[in-house]
Amino acid sequence: MIKLKTVEEINKIRESCSLLAETHEALGKLIQEGITTKELDTFAYNYIINHGGKPAFLDYMGYPATLCTSINDVIIHGIPGKEKLKNGDIVSLDLGINLKGFFSDSAVTHIVGQGTAEDEQLVKVTKECLYFGIEQAKAGNRIHDISRAVYRHAKKYGYGVVKDFCGHGVGFAPHEAPQIPNYVGAGPNPRIKEGMVLAIEPMINAGTDDVKILPDGWTVKTLDKKKSAHWEHTVAIFRDHTEILTISH
Repeated sequence: MIKLKTVEEINKIRESCSLLAETHEALGKLIQEGITTKELDTFAYNYIINHGGKPAFLDYMGYPATLCTSINDVIIHGIPGKEKLKNGDIVSLDLGINLKGFFSDSAVTHIVGQGTAEDEQLVKVTKECLYFGIEQAKAGNRIHDISRAVYRHAKKYGYGVVKDFCGHGVGFAPHEAPQIPNYVGAGPNPRIKEGMVLAIEPMINAGTDDVKILPDGWTVKTLDKKKSAHWEHTVAIFRDHTEILTISH
């Protein structure tokens, strides 16, 4: 069941999203060669706690960290650890915050130091996919309008579009209905309505669509070991406009 939010509830979700945007901005300044993913995770945990929030992912369905740190061929759910970032790495940081019972979710992909032209294009196009999806996330459209916009743009470049994982509703919990695939399949295609809060998140691969999940039960990699990028925003649907909530103002 899709849970619509009131204006007052969206205001509370917006506060959570603002803190999330600030946390991502602070994390971005730490992205450099030699830092470990665990150091990034510890920083994110402390930043959120010190600003009155709680990490939304920590212990969610057993996930062991605050951040998802996904490097190169890791698409999503990379678990922070001792691995050090290297020059040229692509690293996606996915993060959610629970602020007084209201949830936000967003992901940013960084290139460490100097990346290749191919990697820069992958990151850029994935971000463009996100914004093309957001353009279609408006009252009166349907969820597949978002999916179609993401898929079409990625396929212009011959990229793989992850089908095994998708965007989702958010606000009262880390994951809510509806699911928001990044391709048009045979699944539900609900009308987008005022009061929806959606986490739109293209996961785009340089090669195949296909993925594999590692034995830890979390880490998702590209099957062909080519790189992947991931961008995500939480947006709120109003009658006459859509607002990106997880953006620095």
